[in-house]
Amino acid sequence: MSRDTLSDLLRAVRLRTAVFYYVSNQADWAAQAPPAHEIAEAVMPGAEHVMEFHMVARGSGWAALQGREPVPLQAGDILMFPHGDAHVMSSAPGLAPERIEPEWVFATRHEPKPIPIAFHRGVLQPGATLPVQDADSILVCGFLGCDLRPFNPLVSALPRLLHLPAGHGGDWIRHVIDQAAKESAAPHPGTEAVLERLAEMMFVDTARRYLEGLPADATGWLAGLRDRHIGRALALLHQRPEHPWTIDELGSRVGLSRSALHERFTAYLGQPPMHYLANWRIQVASVLLRESRRSVADIALEVGYESEAAFSRAFKRLVGIPPAAWRRSVSAT
Repeated sequence: MSRDTLSDLLRAVRLRTAVFYYVSNQADWAAQAPPAHEIAEAVMPGAEHVMEFHMVARGSGWAALQGREPVPLQAGDILMFPHGDAHVMSSAPGLAPERIEPEWVFATRHEPKPIPIAFHRGVLQPGATLPVQDADSILVCGFLGCDLRPFNPLVSALPRLLHLPAGHGGDWIRHVIDQAAKESAAPHPGTEAVLERLAEMMFVDTARRYLEGLPADATGWLAGLRDRHIGRALALLHQRPEHPWTIDELGSRVGLSRSALHERFTAYLGQPPMHYLANWRIQVASVLLRESRRSVADIALEVGYESEAAFSRAFKRLVGIPPAAWRRSVSAT
């Protein structure tokens, strides 16, 4: 049930992926990636939020995030930066990095992907590739885009740095990384589509593994999915957002009193169940507004509002503008 809810949310926030770089390295090397918001329009046009990921296909390395201890990496590891932080990837901690400038990312945004990059004894060579047998390490790097508005509780539930060591994701993840490296090193027709699907699979599995490894006292949206009562409540709200839910009915369905459900739900998600339902209804409505030509009145009824006026007030309260104006703005974008 919880996994279905996760899939439901990922569809609603329009998760998209793009593999951009095939990075081969020899000897000492260090590269600093800019904050994702500085390059978002180049790597994922139209996305409200961009995350960066790295797959270690060969060799080893380190990842550094300001304010955190460097993280050692091995072949088969997956690394993600869910909040789009600037970071440094290197062969060893403490090396002076070569900064990847946003201007270069924009200048190369229309080139065929993935773009090869070589670090040969510390010298950055965009467009070059080291022979596989000569590379000490190989990374496949890309971006994940999603909507933050109107409502996306997943991003805030993820850490600044998400590391999935080799072996923690099962053998199939190792095959995904190997296939991504092969496609990136020798692109063929359809390579971009293949890499996008592989990256989406990687992200979903990484999020699931993170959920499974959360400590028992963890809170947040993902931790709520794992809880027997809150996971069931979330599944019901996601499955039938149009239903006229009350806290009493929802509590009865999940086996808690109304007060116990309110307290437990708020402890995990930081908001009461009916507040969450209102936000989720607006998120579902935003997908319909963006992807269909249905009237605002029809969409209002679809997500559980008795009138277009009530829906418009709720939508404006969360998003800042009425639904019709929002639809025009996203269509223009």
